Amino acid sequence: MTKEMNNRQAYFNYAIEEKFIAGIVLMGTEVKSIREGKVSFNDSFCLFDKNELWVRALFIASYTHGSDNNHIEVHDRKLLLNKRELKKLQNRMKDKGYTIVPLKVFFTDKNLVKVEIGIGRGKKNYDKRETIKGRDVEKEIKRLLKR
Repeated sequence: MTKEMNNRQAYFNYAIEEKFIAGIVLMGTEVKSIREGKVSFNDSFCLFDKNELWVRALFIASYTHGSDNNHIEVHDRKLLLNKRELKKLQNRMKDKGYTIVPLKVFFTDKNLVKVEIGIGRGKKNYDKRETIKGRDVEKEIKRLLKR
């Protein structure tokens, strides 16, 4: 059973061009809270600090059965990538209009928490309208095919 939490807003607000899978540094109670599905991507993004990639504003709710040592819900968390991938991401970030956003948090078969991140360019309002229009057409087609 692989439980994954998706960032649907990222696909709506950004045209994702490339994706990477990264590990993430977490505390024990954060892992337990993710296992319960209590993750929110609202306004979360990735940034570089001293050649390390961090995810900022990723909300992981506090663990209900945690003790006084429970984690802080919103803080910067380090992402784990190899040097080649970090260099590639840094070079893409130098281009104007690109940003790195977390797309998905999931567990692997070995029960490791991974984060899928994507390099995206912000969509304009007319691009967003095209996305909505395409989604509506697909829904209409599916509805007609079910008859």
